[in-house]
Amino acid sequence: MDFTECYGDTVSSVAAAARSGCRRRVRRLIKRGCSADCRDNRGWEALHEAAAAGAAECVQEILSAAGAGSSSRGCHAYVNSLTHEGESACYLAAQRGHLAVVRLLLKAHANINQLTNDLSCPLYAAVDGGHKEVVELLVSEGAEVNRTHTASCWTCLHQAVYKGHNEIVRILVNVCNLEAVDDHRISPLFVAAQYGQQECLEILVNAGANVNTQAADLATPLLIASQEGHQACVYFLLDHGADPNIACSHDWPQLPIHAAAEFGQIGVLRRLVAVTDRVCDGGDGMVSPLYVAISNHQSKSVELLLREDYSPDAQDCTHILGLRSPLSFALCHTPTEPYSESVRLLVAAGAALTEEDWIYALATDKTDLLQLILEHRWIPRPETLSGDRPVSQHHGKTVLKLQELRDLLCVALNQVRFAACWLPLLLKAGLEPSLLLQPHMLEQADSEVLDYLLEFVNWSTLSVPLKHILNQRRVEKTWEPCPYFDSIPCLSHICRLQVRAVLGPDLLMRTNVVQQLPVPSPLNGFLQFRDIPEASFPHSPPSPLSNRIQGYHSTHQHRHVL
Repeated sequence: MDFTECYGDTVSSVAAAARSGCRRRVRRLIKRGCSADCRDNRGWEALHEAAAAGAAECVQEILSAAGAGSSSRGCHAYVNSLTHEGESACYLAAQRGHLAVVRLLLKAHANINQLTNDLSCPLYAAVDGGHKEVVELLVSEGAEVNRTHTASCWTCLHQAVYKGHNEIVRILVNVCNLEAVDDHRISPLFVAAQYGQQECLEILVNAGANVNTQAADLATPLLIASQEGHQACVYFLLDHGADPNIACSHDWPQLPIHAAAEFGQIGVLRRLVAVTDRVCDGGDGMVSPLYVAISNHQSKSVELLLREDYSPDAQDCTHILGLRSPLSFALCHTPTEPYSESVRLLVAAGAALTEEDWIYALATDKTDLLQLILEHRWIPRPETLSGDRPVSQHHGKTVLKLQELRDLLCVALNQVRFAACWLPLLLKAGLEPSLLLQPHMLEQADSEVLDYLLEFVNWSTLSVPLKHILNQRRVEKTWEPCPYFDSIPCLSHICRLQVRAVLGPDLLMRTNVVQQLPVPSPLNGFLQFRDIPEASFPHSPPSPLSNRIQGYHSTHQHRHVL
């Protein structure tokens, strides 16, 4: 059995001569009677070899022989014979930019629009290769310019733009449908914006292409250019009528500003902030770009948006994305860390704190997040609170609203297990300790924690029910009180309690007001309760935070109302 047809170099003598471009040898072989239409294992004939090699003289010799040896109809069939891949000689020549060969083949009546097996054609191949002169010839000879090709259904204009062949685009915009779309309804202008082909983009826009065209998923050229960070394209589109407020998604009203924020395209984002309708920041049914920036850990985007006065609280997107607020999203989005850079930025910008946010800060043995919050929040005196009101500043920090303070106390009293971690921080931040003198706290607190808390109050004036709880714990030996708790507090302690009552625990604990009092400087630390040793947290491995949050919601009780 003969297997020679299986080898790639098994070509006819004429084909081999044509491949080398030797016209004299081709003519001699044909005169000897060698066949010019013998195929190799790829289906290639001598004409295919000559066309692919750009051997115009060989092509002419082979075509002359084909015309002399058969009818004109036979010559026509020969010039349009296809390889096993459906490639004609004209296609192979156009693909490689052999202008003279293409001209010869067209003169011999080559099919200018013959499709290959993968739906390409001579014009599409010439466009893909960037062969301007061949494209000009094929267009002038009537090549079909708006046919779709390849699996993606692109036109020649799509491919020219994708490859960035600017001069070819200039030719095609005069003859092609500028709004032709592929199977995703993507136009050539969209392709230019997606791949940052700025000059092609300018040619298309100047030729009249629609800058606000939308793909099947409603994405616009401005959105895709913003996502990819093609700043020059974004600026050009905006300067030529691109609308930054067109909704670009079926799911929710996504805008180009969301794409820039999500992918951290800061230069683009800065420009879009200036032209995008601010209704996306807090409007009902909208989504703040803060959410998508946080979702992709783009802290630079978060920082820019907050600096441009986008609200750190934004809108409640529970019904759209299942997200309540940017801060809650940022907290649950970084469960392996105390907090992320986005959390730091949001807290510093004054984001409102909800009950669940306080859980992240208090239901753990890590104090990083709580310290961050207290660095930027001022705990007011209870008597100064008169209900929710606009966020105010005190000593450069955002003052907690009444509801925020209520939520803080509620979570704290439900997380007594971690009180050794959060209690010192809260008291040093100016929280009024009497707010924590609740039955549940006295019943559940660790012995050291309970001692620490009582050091901040006049333990001799506790209410009868609270004293009863302490006595019961003493009997049960679950509390080891300091020896002096059985006696009346000393005068020095009474005095510092009075000082705190006059100044307020917030000013006393968080400012240098004690340095301004007419008392010896060694007393400053005493007045701020720095002499009291902190309780130590028992080092038992805490459960995962997500489990503690679930457990909190399932067992939660409103133990305290301010």
